[in-house]
Amino acid sequence: MAQVYVSVGSNIDREAMVRSCVAALDEVFANLMKSSVYESIAVGFEGDNFYNLVVGFTADDPLEVARRLREIEVAHGRHRGEKRFAPRTLDLDLLLFGDQDLHDQGLDVPRAEITRYAFVLGPLAELAPWAVHPLLGKTYQELWSEFCVNHPTEADSIWPVTFPW
Repeated sequence: MAQVYVSVGSNIDREAMVRSCVAALDEVFANLMKSSVYESIAVGFEGDNFYNLVVGFTADDPLEVARRLREIEVAHGRHRGEKRFAPRTLDLDLLLFGDQDLHDQGLDVPRAEITRYAFVLGPLAELAPWAVHPLLGKTYQELWSEFCVNHPTEADSIWPVTFPW
């Protein structure tokens, strides 16, 4: 079994979508862990703020995980083929699957977004601070600390919210 991390984001009916999504993930995957929920500005387009978090669980088949994530997105009104930077009911991205480098069969793991966006790296560093990025050899806490120094404005573009679970 591999440790899996998935980013969750929504900016359409975001509170309901995040709550429902986490409940759906909890039904499908055992031992679900979750970071705090963070609010962030929309990146790449004008739109309502997002709620973001990272969840973790264990699984043994990355393609099955990806399939289940797509099913949950669709069940929450997500339509594939939408513009990349646009409002969305739910966005689930498979960030990590153990220490595997999976860039085939439609997978992009580890996701480049991990080190590119505060709304991914911040919650991941909270949830798995001592886990090590499989390609960079640094912990997520180290990567977040570097991100905060090198991109302070972007690091400040996310903030934790009290989420009514």
